Amino acid sequence: MRAVLLALALATPATAAPCGGDFGDFLKAMETEATAAGVPADKAAAFFAGARQDPKVLKADRSQGVFRKTFLDFSQSLISKQRLSTARSKSVSLNDIFTRAETEYGVSRGILLAFWAFETDFGQVQGDFNTRDALLTLAHDCRRPELFQPQVLAAAQLHALDEFDLDTTGAWAGEIGMVQMLPKDILERGVDGDGDGLILLKTSEADAILSGARMLQHHGWRAGEPWLAEITLPEDFDWSLTGLDSQKTTEDWQALGVTPRNGPLAPGITASILLPQGRKGPAFLAYPNYRVLFEWNKSFVYVTTAAYFGTRIEGAEPYAAGNPDPALDLDQMKSLQEKLAALGHDVGQIDGILGAGTRTAVQKEQARLGLPADGWPTRDLLDAL
Repeated sequence: MRAVLLALALATPATAAPCGGDFGDFLKAMETEATAAGVPADKAAAFFAGARQDPKVLKADRSQGVFRKTFLDFSQSLISKQRLSTARSKSVSLNDIFTRAETEYGVSRGILLAFWAFETDFGQVQGDFNTRDALLTLAHDCRRPELFQPQVLAAAQLHALDEFDLDTTGAWAGEIGMVQMLPKDILERGVDGDGDGLILLKTSEADAILSGARMLQHHGWRAGEPWLAEITLPEDFDWSLTGLDSQKTTEDWQALGVTPRNGPLAPGITASILLPQGRKGPAFLAYPNYRVLFEWNKSFVYVTTAAYFGTRIEGAEPYAAGNPDPALDLDQMKSLQEKLAALGHDVGQIDGILGAGTRTAVQKEQARLGLPADGWPTRDLLDAL
């Protein structure tokens, strides 16, 4: 039955149910879509019966302040000696599972352990939002229905396969299980790692780890290649060459004075120089696998922290924190984004978060104004604008 539901899910994209109107009418429309997607009528009726909106989900969706933290603050709050020790212990005790992930999907254990640690503290904290209600709340909300309505249908399909209980709980945005995957990813790329005939990411370590590995492989993870390496840069480096928009081979970077802090750099691979807090903070070489991690989480600071923690798990030394210029506060960041937008830059929402668009705009304005173009917003830049 899994193959039939998966084929229907891939072949017939959901017709958008009307968002923002009467919730009862919305549930009826979604139930109709679920049956059209191959969910048996009795299973579809059971899935939608008793569903309710959760205002706490909408509140969480609109207040993601954690991503306003700097890389140093965020990484130091998430990475502890205990968490590092636990990750390395799990690597040994579950060696057979991680070896399968590496041989079958090409994904290194360090990165899988990092996400497992950050998402649920190795399965201990998986979230207490009712997943069905969370997904329906977000699918009915008109902010991102195109993202969450397919997730509702996938959850209904998993329910028909006896792999999703109506009291399933998880994160506020509908992610489920030890590595927090959305229902559509579980349906399409879930792995029955323990061979019990079911894919249960909440209770099976093998299912969770191998499903996460398969998802990363699907999104382009390159087997046998690194994802992040800490580097040192000369003081007279051309800072305008940094950032994810600029790519060179490791050999070209080394010719410009880039040197590794932990072992040799991977030869023959195109990479970018990453300065999470500008030229005075830590510096990394970001390989193509680093970019794949944004398919798991869209936050720059989260992904960079997880990538760095993955290297620590596999033996890298702690980063050189440096002494970066102070971060702008929330009001200053919003003011900066407004000024950048007024100059024609696409910074997205004025939210005070230093995302990719804001970083790119900052770097361009730094170069235009004759400031070190390292992509880190400072008070000097704000004053100059």
